[in-house]
Parts: sequence; structure tokens; C-alpha cells
Amino acid sequence: MRKFVKLNNLIVILKTKGLRHASAKILKKIYLKLNDSFLDIDFSSEALSFDVAYSKWLNKNFPREADFLKMAEILEIFSYKPVISIIMPVFDSSEQILRETIKSVINQVYPYWELCIADASANYYVNSVLQEYVAKDSRIKIVSKTEDGNISQPFNSALDIASGEFIALLAHDDLLTRDALYEVALLLNRHPQADMIYSDEDKLLEDGSLSDPFFKPDWCPDSLLSRMYTANLGTYRRSIVTNIGGFRAGYEGSQDYDLVLRLTEKTENIFHIPKILYHSRFYPHPKSNNSYNDDAQKAIADALQRRNESGKVIPISDGYHIVRYDIRDFKLVSIIIPTKNLGKILNKCLISIFDKTQYPSYEVLVIDNGSDERETLEILNYWKLKEPNRFRCEKLDIPFNYSKINNYAANLAKGEYLLFLNNDTEVITNDWIEAMVEQAQRTSIGAVGTLLLYPDNTIQHAGVILVYGVAGHSHKNYSYGSDGYFKQIQTINNYSAVTAACLMCRREVFEAVGGFEKKLAVEFNDVDFCLKICKLGYRNVYLPHVVLYHYESKSRGLDNTPEKLERSVREIEYMKCKWKEFIDRDPCYSPNLTRQSEDFSIKI
Repeated sequence: MRKFVKLNNLIVILKTKGLRHASAKILKKIYLKLNDSFLDIDFSSEALSFDVAYSKWLNKNFPREADFLKMAEILEIFSYKPVISIIMPVFDSSEQILRETIKSVINQVYPYWELCIADASANYYVNSVLQEYVAKDSRIKIVSKTEDGNISQPFNSALDIASGEFIALLAHDDLLTRDALYEVALLLNRHPQADMIYSDEDKLLEDGSLSDPFFKPDWCPDSLLSRMYTANLGTYRRSIVTNIGGFRAGYEGSQDYDLVLRLTEKTENIFHIPKILYHSRFYPHPKSNNSYNDDAQKAIADALQRRNESGKVIPISDGYHIVRYDIRDFKLVSIIIPTKNLGKILNKCLISIFDKTQYPSYEVLVIDNGSDERETLEILNYWKLKEPNRFRCEKLDIPFNYSKINNYAANLAKGEYLLFLNNDTEVITNDWIEAMVEQAQRTSIGAVGTLLLYPDNTIQHAGVILVYGVAGHSHKNYSYGSDGYFKQIQTINNYSAVTAACLMCRREVFEAVGGFEKKLAVEFNDVDFCLKICKLGYRNVYLPHVVLYHYESKSRGLDNTPEKLERSVREIEYMKCKWKEFIDRDPCYSPNLTRQSEDFSIKI
């Protein structure tokens, strides 16, 4: 059944048809025909085969015709209307797809653009199609290929004819949303100093449906070293792109990744628009991406060399990587473990440390917070005798206060690196300390966290996200080995916080933030500690290749006494008051993802 409906009545019609969550195929037609008064909409069952959660999000967040009209009114009062040059090399593409891509530019609400096309196609009809559009719109410019060369050549050819203050990259078979350039211009009016802007994106499937949305964090430099997450829609200040030499040969398929790695070394004015502004066309049978992986690896390795951070780049798959840095100096690491009784649990932790650790310079400092069980005291004495040069135990018999205990231990520790560790953990990875020191030695890094598993090999911690009112653990209860949200579990990523069940930092960082907050005796002291680190301009990182067991109960337990409940409420309110800015908008987590769970599902 087909209906002709006005765009601003679309959702009403869909609801009356029992199709509240419109097919992404319908939404594609909206994008392609927004200049028409009416839309031809297909309500067939085939058109409704799409991801329900994302379709709900689209229904809620997709701009209506009234929104586009309002945007057109607002942009008239913009004080800053920069020309944005869209760089689009054209290779072999079907005529229909090419026309769809060009129309997505022509239909932009924001009119101050130019489309700079480099014709690198071998197909005869492409030039005639391009010339047709040149005749229709003076904002479209074409440069023909001069000679066969690497994939960067057409990008640079298009860049050469660009005159805009900013450039934006568009693949010849992808689509811009109608409000894409408007949103970029809106941000520039709010932040005219911006040198790089990127948005969220999704996939356009063969049947016209939209799928696989990538809701991104704000600027996370270490996440970028794991994969090119800022790609689309990427907008860059043209003067910087020109000054760094444009696109480089030898990075075929990763030329934009290499460009961004170089550009972000020249500026910190990097902004994220948390909206879907770009549809990347998905092909079910893509060509081999081995070349892309190799060139991405090369681009990252070059960046490390430029930044004087020597190391190696380890490919995972599909353009994802892990960077392992060379350790400049094997300075002393102080492993700090608070404990009280629970001797067998502590002993398992200590055995794993001394059996597994390969790092040549470390000490273990146990703070005994009032143990009175004979077995525990015997275990402590055993390790004093067995490891007299690497094991110490100091007593601090006070009411339990995690922050006070660890601050006390930090004053007694001898190491340049402080590694805070729970007594109910067990080391799995032999080079765990090396991997943490690799990151902690970097002057840009504050806290380093790890992958923690429950005994049943499900995830207990893979970074902290500010959800559940204050904070929760990323991908909690996922199976070990899972990829997570866009391989978030398997890659090194920036987080606003990591758990102090296993956390390393440099002593200078610890002292700069004043250690742990003693007002937070039990909960959120590690989150508070990490957010203080962020406030000073350091970045916190999660490492997927450092794995430990954490033998805590999957249920945190209830604050089932009046005293515990009062303390818990007090600590929660302290965090909400002190860190409202971070809790309301975690920069390492997307506002389009849920705050009700830790699984990176879409916020509906």
C-alpha cells in the first residue's frame, strides 16, 4: 500500500498505520526527496525490516520539515557564515548512487558550500553526469584526473580547487543528512575557534534502510590511536590541512586517518557534534581490507614517531589496533593492597603477583586495616619471610575508609608509580605491570585501568561510564572475548574514570590531585579521583590486554543498615553536586547512548 503524505505529517500517518517506528527505507527517501512537497512512501513489510531500537531513536530525533524550516530561519541571523568546501573524489560508481550523493549536498539547508569533485573514474558516463550538475549549480566544481596515481591524488586535486575556510570529506557513494552543514555552521558560530569537527554516523544498507549507528564520544586521542573513530562527518580548517601538506601518498584507504593524526598534533580545538549527519553506504561483500589495515598501522606508527613515543602497533582486525609503547625507564612500582582478614583471598592475590609478574622493579605494600584472624596474620608473616625485599605490611587500625587507607599507603610507598589493587584480585596477564607502565609513563596520561573479570569469565570492569545516576562499569556482564560497542572492549580507550580495584598512576599525578577524597569512605572515591585527574588536563585510559580476575560478588550488596544507607546517600549526593558537569555529560560516552545500563545501548 502506498500513501502520499506531507513530511510534517509523516509520524502521524505512521502511527495511524500502526507503524510508529518508521522504516529506515522511508527515512532514506526523506533524505533524497526533501525538496519535494510530497513523498512516495512504501509501507510494505520488506521496507520495515530494520533495527527497532535505532528506528525508535530516528523517530524521536530525525528532523521534521518544520525543523528544517526553522534551521533556514536561524541561519539567516548567523554572524559567521563560512564557506565549507566538500571534497569528493569520484571513482567508479553507479550513476544512481552518484546522483543520490550529489543531491544530498544540493539539498543542504546551509547554502554556503561548494562541492569540489575530482573525477578519477574510468567510466564514460561519470563525467557527463558531473557536467550536468555543474551546469545546474555554480557551487559545483570539477577537476579531471591528470594521471593515474595513488588514492590521495584525487583528494589533493579536489583540495586544490577548494576556496572555503573549511573542508568536509564526502565519499562518492555516501550521503549527508540535510542538516549536516547547518549543524557544522551552528557549532562554528558557537565555537569559531574550532579547527576540526566530527559527527556521529550510521550505515546505509542496500535496501535503503539505516542501521549500525556509531554514537561517538567527544575528543579522545588515545581512542583515535585504536581506530579512526572520528571519520564521518569530518570537517577541517583548510589552512591547517594545507599547512600540513594535505593528503599523503602511501596511505591508500587510510588517507583521512593519516590526515587527522597529523592535524590533531597542530590543534586542540576539536569538537564533536553528537548527531547523525552522515550515512556511509554499506556493501555486503566488501573488498579485502588488508591494504587498509596495513596503511592504518603505518599511519599510527608514523604518529608515534612524530610524537617521540616509540612503540609498536599491533593490528587486531578491520582497522582496529593496540599500541604498545616502549618503556623508557623501569622505575619502581609500588603495589598497594588494603586488607582486613580474608587471608585466603589475599594469599591468592599475592601468589599471582609474585608468580606472574615479570616487571623487574616493584614492591608490594599491604596495609592491614585491623586483621585479627589467625590465618590472615600467618599469611602476612609468611610473605614477610618469603619476599623480604619486595613485600611490606604496615598496620592502620582505623574504621574502614578506603581513601584514608590508600592515602596513608601512598605516603609510605617508595615507587614512582603507584598501583592500587584490591585484595580480591588475581593477576592473569604476565606483563600486566609493563603494559600499565607503558601508559602511565606518558606525560598526558593520568590513571590507567584494566580489564577485570568475574570468576565465570564475564566482565566486571572495562572502564567506567557515568551512568546509573553516578557511575557504572562499561560492558559489565559481557562474556570475556566479546567485542563490545565498536570493539570498545578489545581496544585501548579513554574513559572519564577507571576502577581503583586495579589502577596505576604516576606519583606526581596522585599528589597533584591530593590523592583520594577522604569524605568518600566507600563509594566513588576512585571515580572522584579520576575526575580530578581529568580536571587537570590528564587523560585516563583502559587497557584490554591487561586482565585480572576480581572475586567480588556480582551483586554489590545492600546498604541494609541505617548507617550504611545514610553514608551511601551522602556519598552519592557529594558526587552529584561536585561533578554535575561530568555526570550530566560524560565526554567519553555519547549522550545518545543509555544512562540506564552499562551496555552502550541506544537511548530511546
